[in-house]
Amino acid sequence: MDFCFYMITDRMATAGGRSLEDVLSCALDGGVKGVLLREKDLPDRELLSLAERVRDITGRRRVKLLISRRVDVALAVGADGVHLSGESLPVDAVRAQLGDLMYVAASTHSLAEALAAEAAGADFVTFGPVYHTPSKASYGPPVGLGALEEVCRALSIPVFALGGLGPDNTVAALKAGAYGIAAISAVIGAEDPAAAARGIIDRIRDYKLKRVV
Repeated sequence: MDFCFYMITDRMATAGGRSLEDVLSCALDGGVKGVLLREKDLPDRELLSLAERVRDITGRRRVKLLISRRVDVALAVGADGVHLSGESLPVDAVRAQLGDLMYVAASTHSLAEALAAEAAGADFVTFGPVYHTPSKASYGPPVGLGALEEVCRALSIPVFALGGLGPDNTVAALKAGAYGIAAISAVIGAEDPAAAARGIIDRIRDYKLKRVV
């Protein structure tokens, strides 16, 4: 996997009402290499149209694009994968359909869910919310770094820490064993998405380089 920061979209949370395409382009300037298009409220045709525009932006930059839940949309736009939730098709069913054609990722909120996703064939998972964040409040209170560490120790596939992550707590999540960081508001809602993305990515790179040395 060639990305350690996973940017998740929310077109309603951009600073100053900027278009998602504009914010995404800026974030890619900051070094983002993995994007999840997560706009679950859009009608099918609008979602497909947005996915086509986002695929054009990410494709020109050779950035990996995953689509939330919608295997059909992912296939239609030539995305790099699909990211499943508890309400979507099961991981094993999607893996059987896609084979090794695309990434199959899954959102998880407990050790049991993470283990099940790995056993079903997920390439990687997000786990959280690690810290409090409004976008994940419906999933209950933050799980904390201890739960993140437990999941990272138990799984052999990459685990991306999710929920309230930003430059100030990125290293703490990595020390708990996270392969990378997933975030929505830290970049989407930033006045300078390029700088915000770069701040997180630099911390990930510096931490991993120090571990190698």
